[in-house]
Amino acid sequence: MHPIRSYVESNKKRFLDELKAFLHIESISTLPEQKQTCAECAEYVRSELARIGFAAKIFPTVGHPIVYAEDLNAGTSAPTTLFYGHYDVQPVDPIALWTTPPFEPSIRNERLYARGAADDKGQVHLHLKGIESLRATRDSMPCNIKILIEGEEEIGSTNLEKFLREHAAMLACDTVLISDTAMLAPGIPTITYGLRGLAYFEITLTSANSDLHSGMFGGAVENPLNALCSIIARLKDEYGRVAVPHFYDDILPLTPEERKQFASLPFSDEKFCASIGIPSTRGEFGYSTLERLWARPTLDVNGIWGGFTGAGAKTVLPAIAHAKISMRLVPNQSSKKIEQLFKEHITNITPPTTHVEIQPFHGGEPALTPMDSPGNKAAQAALRFAYGKEPVFIRDGGSIPIVPLFQNILNAPVVLMGFGLPDENAHAPDENILLENYFLGIESSAYFYEEFVKSLSKTHEAM
Repeated sequence: MHPIRSYVESNKKRFLDELKAFLHIESISTLPEQKQTCAECAEYVRSELARIGFAAKIFPTVGHPIVYAEDLNAGTSAPTTLFYGHYDVQPVDPIALWTTPPFEPSIRNERLYARGAADDKGQVHLHLKGIESLRATRDSMPCNIKILIEGEEEIGSTNLEKFLREHAAMLACDTVLISDTAMLAPGIPTITYGLRGLAYFEITLTSANSDLHSGMFGGAVENPLNALCSIIARLKDEYGRVAVPHFYDDILPLTPEERKQFASLPFSDEKFCASIGIPSTRGEFGYSTLERLWARPTLDVNGIWGGFTGAGAKTVLPAIAHAKISMRLVPNQSSKKIEQLFKEHITNITPPTTHVEIQPFHGGEPALTPMDSPGNKAAQAALRFAYGKEPVFIRDGGSIPIVPLFQNILNAPVVLMGFGLPDENAHAPDENILLENYFLGIESSAYFYEEFVKSLSKTHEAM
C-alpha cells in the first residue's frame, strides 16, 4: 500500500472528528450576527495550518478575515502552488427541511451531512489533511505550498480582489488549486477546465405616476407589465438564440475535439429530464444539452413582478413593473461589454410610452484553462492514482468569479479539482459529502503536489 494511502487509512477516524469540529462552527458570512463566529472559524483554520507545520496568519478585512499560510522550505528553485478555498457557508433556511441540525454533523448512508460539508468546508478540509498526509510520509516537501482561505465567497468575495492586488508578490505561484466544483457523477473523477461568466440586471418600467383604474384608463394608457412582457419576448428568437445585437460577436466556439469529448461522456438526456421533473430539454438550436449547459451563453428571466398579485380580483393598471434578468457568458465574452450591449438593446426596444431604468448587479468573467496545462496534467495523474480510473474533463455552467481574478492578477493558471457531487444539496437543506470522495480527495490532494513537480519538469524539458 502506498504510504499516503496507509496514513489516510490509519487516521480516518481522527480526520472525520476534525472535519466535524470544523463543520460545527456556524460561519454564515451573510448574517451580521455571525461576524464573531466567522472570526472564530478563521482562527480554527489558522491554528490547524500552524499545527501541521505552516507559517500561518490572519489578515483582517473590513468584512471577514482571510487566512494565509505558507511552507517555502522546498526552496527558491522548486515550483510553488497556491491552494484557495473558503470557510464561510450559506444560511440554513428553511431549517425545518433538515433531517438533522445543520451544524451538528451526522453520518447516514456513507454521507456526512452538515452545512458546508460539500461547499466548501469539506473540500477545504480534505486538502488540509492531504497536505498533512504528504508531510507525514516524506522527509521533505516536493514543492512550496501557499494556502489562502477566505470567509466571503458566499457573499461575492467582496474583499478578495483588493487583497490579491495588494499581496500579489506574497501570493506569487506557478498554479492555483481550487476544490469548489463537482464531479460529473459518483465514481467519475473530474477536472473542470471551463466556467461561464455572469451578467445580471434588474429592469424597472414605469408609466403613470400611480396605479390606475383599468376601466377608466385601460386602452388609453400603457400598461408597463404588458410592455415589459413584450420587451422580454423580444430578447430571444425562435431558435433559442439571444437577440441582443452583437451578443455572439466575441464568443470562443467549441472545438470539434471538445464536442466529441462532451458526446463521449456518460450523460443521458432522459435521466437529466427525469432528475428535475421536466418532459424534455429546450435550448439553443444545434447544440447538445451538455454543450448548452457548459459552453453556450444564455439569457433568462429570474423574476418578474408588478401590479396586484393577491387573492381575488383588482382591476388595476400598475404604474410600475420589474424583472430580473441574468446572462451566463462563455470564454471571450466580457461582462462589461455585454452590460453595454444589453442596456442599449433594452433602451431601443422600450416603447416611448414608458420610462426604463436598468440596474446592473454583480457580474463575473468566464474562465478557461488549457486541459494540457501542467496543473491539469498533475490533477489528472493524482486522480487517476487515487481513484484507479481515468478522470474526465468537463466545463461547468456556473460562475466562480475568483477564478479569472487569480489568472489575471497572479498570472497563474487555475486547476479546478472538485470532489462534490451534483446531488449533495450545496446551498440547500441536508447538504452532504460522500465519505468515499472525502477520503479519496485527501489522497488526490497529497498526490497532486508530487505530480505537479513532475508535470512542470516535463513541460520545461519539452520547451
